[in-house]
Amino acid sequence: MTELAATLTDLITRQIDRTGDFPTLIDGLGLYRRDAPTPPVVCMVPPSLVVVAQGAKRMWAGDEGFDYDPDRFLVTSLDMPANSEVIQASHQAPCLGVVLKLDLRMLAELIALGHPLAPQARSTGKGVGIGTLSDALREPLVRLLRLLDEPEAIAVLAPMIQRELHYRLLCSDQAAKLRQIVSVDSQGYRIARAIDWLKLNFAEPLRVEELAARVQMSAPSFHHHFRQLTAMSPLQYQKWLRLTEARRLMLNEQLDVSSAAYRVGYESPSQFSREYGRLFGSSPKRDIMALRGQAAGLMEA
Repeated sequence: MTELAATLTDLITRQIDRTGDFPTLIDGLGLYRRDAPTPPVVCMVPPSLVVVAQGAKRMWAGDEGFDYDPDRFLVTSLDMPANSEVIQASHQAPCLGVVLKLDLRMLAELIALGHPLAPQARSTGKGVGIGTLSDALREPLVRLLRLLDEPEAIAVLAPMIQRELHYRLLCSDQAAKLRQIVSVDSQGYRIARAIDWLKLNFAEPLRVEELAARVQMSAPSFHHHFRQLTAMSPLQYQKWLRLTEARRLMLNEQLDVSSAAYRVGYESPSQFSREYGRLFGSSPKRDIMALRGQAAGLMEA
């Protein structure tokens, strides 16, 4: 472990002393800790840089797993429905890490300044990738975390360090993946626009041909690039959005199963329950009861 890697671990340990996901005073920056391996958990990952300082994680996008650890970072270039699991952690050596939401506008500005593509950068066409975590990327991360002990400096210094981190990503082996989303003439940019529309209109009936036309793509090309980037079809993506929003409504707003189903666009509560069970592994009522039990246990701890 390099000195910077050890420092990053120490800084996270000082900030969090229990398992969970924690926002910070720095906009877009979060920390996480897990004291034991965990099974895959359904999540939505926005465009982000995810770094493991200690331990190891795996993100599933469709049937493909992406492993990352202190030597490899994970980057997502658009909103990715995924399953995240911790594969290496213990109470003595917890899995510790950092999540930084990416500013796609900032990436576009840096590219517009004429930033050259890193020679080793290659795009696989997917919306998620694994890159080599260099000290050139760790060093600004360390400086950003140090600001948590100097909150009065965050407003002035954090934006500059975050801009540097975006620049370092454009120097990494994942640069091409980021460029395919922010370049306005790219297919990735059009898919990102379609996803933005789906997130706002997921409860409405989806006509894929109309959505493809909205982002100026043919229906076959739209289907192909959407699945390539997200590991889902547009209809599967809409279903994922509906089911996760229904879960939030039942958990946080106390809606019953039928009300949540209708709210997110389902016409049949029984179909909703079947599809909910396939995604989350149990019926809506049983799943919500389990989540509430977990929350109560964490509060008691």
